[in-house]
Amino acid sequence: MGVSLSTARWLAPASFAYDFAAQQYGIFSTPSMKDIHDRNLSFFSPQPYFIGGFFFPQQLFQLAWLYRLWSLSPTDPTSKKELDTIVKFVPYYALGNVCIGTWMFFWNAEQLKISNIFVITNTLAQLYYVFTQLEPMNTKSWSSILTHVVSKTFAGIGVLDLLHNTSVAYFKDQMPSTAVKVATGLAFAGLSASSDWILGGCLAYDLVALSVGQAAYSSDKSWSGILGAMAVGSAAIVGARPPYVSDEMGYGEVGQDEV
Repeated sequence: MGVSLSTARWLAPASFAYDFAAQQYGIFSTPSMKDIHDRNLSFFSPQPYFIGGFFFPQQLFQLAWLYRLWSLSPTDPTSKKELDTIVKFVPYYALGNVCIGTWMFFWNAEQLKISNIFVITNTLAQLYYVFTQLEPMNTKSWSSILTHVVSKTFAGIGVLDLLHNTSVAYFKDQMPSTAVKVATGLAFAGLSASSDWILGGCLAYDLVALSVGQAAYSSDKSWSGILGAMAVGSAAIVGARPPYVSDEMGYGEVGQDEV
């Protein structure tokens, strides 16, 4: 799933603009995204402001990443290598933006089962890229660093979106079974054990958002406590691992090209 540089340079910012505009519409429309959230609760409903708190800083990283896509010269050998790193992620990035932007329209229409199709597509695509396509981080390259941050934060928040949307689409107003609790713990432990500090930090953040949300929404406060314990466990697993897998064969010092 590759694209040329010329295609990437219009596809990536166009998809960013589409998703950003859709999210603004969702926030300020009536009913708003939060209105739909508040009347459709389940055992994976997070505290919604955690999603907003994640959204804003991630936009800044995306803008820095998009700036490098447009500013680096393909005729310079060092820049060409950096551009290759960015362009490789563009199809997955664009797919994610289109999916989440389109998701909002079905979510606000309270078509939760249809909206979940777009969430599943995005989350699986981002996890596939991070675990099978993303090259080790080159700490001497801002392009590599930013690609790791953008792709892993996309995947990390995608996990929360998947749990949330699936639970309210199919298990509204239900409590988690013992099997769901065990599967949740095993899934987050497995993902955390395979993650670096970026993705792992996102997973721990997801669990905190779920724990806080369930403390407010759930009649069974013990579930919130379990999710909180999972967050601590996930952070411990990630903290015991190296911060990232590095590529020792760098192709440019960080200071050579400013973000």
